[in-house]
Amino acid sequence: MNSFREYFTYRNDKLYCEDVSLEEIAEEYGTPLYVYSSKCFNDKFTQLDKALSSHPHLICYSVKSNSNINILRMMQSAGCGMDVVSGGEIYRAIAAGVQPEKIVYAGVGKTTAEIELALTTGIRMFNCESLPEIERINAIAQRMKKTARIAIRVNPDVEANTHHYITTGKKENKFGISMQLLPHIVNAIKNMSYVQLTGLHVHIGSQITDVEPFEEACNRALEVMNKLKAMGMDKCTTLNLGGGFGIQYNDGNSLDIDKWAKVIDNAIKDKNIFLIIEPGRYISGNSGALLTRVQYKKKADTKTFIIVDSGMHHLIRPTLYQAYQHIANVTLREGEEIVDVVGPICESGDFFAKDRKISYTQQGDCLAVLSAGAYGMAMASRYNSHPLPAEVLVDGCTHRLIRNRESYEDLIARERV
Repeated sequence: MNSFREYFTYRNDKLYCEDVSLEEIAEEYGTPLYVYSSKCFNDKFTQLDKALSSHPHLICYSVKSNSNINILRMMQSAGCGMDVVSGGEIYRAIAAGVQPEKIVYAGVGKTTAEIELALTTGIRMFNCESLPEIERINAIAQRMKKTARIAIRVNPDVEANTHHYITTGKKENKFGISMQLLPHIVNAIKNMSYVQLTGLHVHIGSQITDVEPFEEACNRALEVMNKLKAMGMDKCTTLNLGGGFGIQYNDGNSLDIDKWAKVIDNAIKDKNIFLIIEPGRYISGNSGALLTRVQYKKKADTKTFIIVDSGMHHLIRPTLYQAYQHIANVTLREGEEIVDVVGPICESGDFFAKDRKISYTQQGDCLAVLSAGAYGMAMASRYNSHPLPAEVLVDGCTHRLIRNRESYEDLIARERV
């Protein structure tokens, strides 16, 4: 099973991304710095594409997980479509050269301007989350003299066994339409002339490592599709199973994609269904690392703090989700110690790890926070007026800067006095 350790490996006690030394990258570009493996991105996509090869399908990379335009261009070249959740992500996808018919637009709060942009662009379909949203799309499409293809996102009320902040398919979540309201929604759509129901969408959460929740959600979705056809929705032939495929952050399991694909294939074989999936983390997560330099090693009464030049403002997952991120010293040293790895932000929640056993670390060392390719830079902020990090893309033995490090001047460039 692919993991971050295949793309970020030690050679003679030095950590490499593919064939490039991370210490050399840190010296050249400075820290904090996001570094990505091209090979990992492409391998993960190829694995998914191969697993689904027996059925017509489209893999839509989830832009929100890592939206750098160079990443999007790379995924587009590999054959990926895009799962977008905002007008800005539509703009990014088109700027990256993605064909509009490979763009699927999700999200609960689509504005009038965003819907207009999507219709002008000619995206494949909207994943719709409520009747008021469908009514708005219909009205805008009528005004623009267009027909909007839509999928209804149903809430299957499936337990995903993941962190409660990232469940999306339970009845108490804000996402999707409840099964009970579906007949009412369909009857309303029948009276709309500018939307066409072409699919069904389900997404039950993120970082799911068990196959069973996906199987349950798929079977419930197929039942709904049969009901829709019985209600006269004959063009509803696309099934979008969303994403949420869990990856390896430590020594735990990632989702067994081959087992998952076999289960899904058995469920939909011999059916007239076009399958869409929306992986984000599964493609980008293990593909990235955040490099950060140790500023101080601080001894307290009962703790040792490793204070680095990055923190929750650049990678919020540990404090927001209590998420584990593996931390490796770029220069492997003998011995281990138990430490808190913390950042410079004036918040007690500013940490990457607490009471973590890591290899012995000295002031000035460079640490790599691994599996940081998803929801790292994409969720980064300028809190405490820290400029955003740079980003570098590695391809074999070559590397290139794909985002400049921000300057202090950049922090105030758009402010007006």
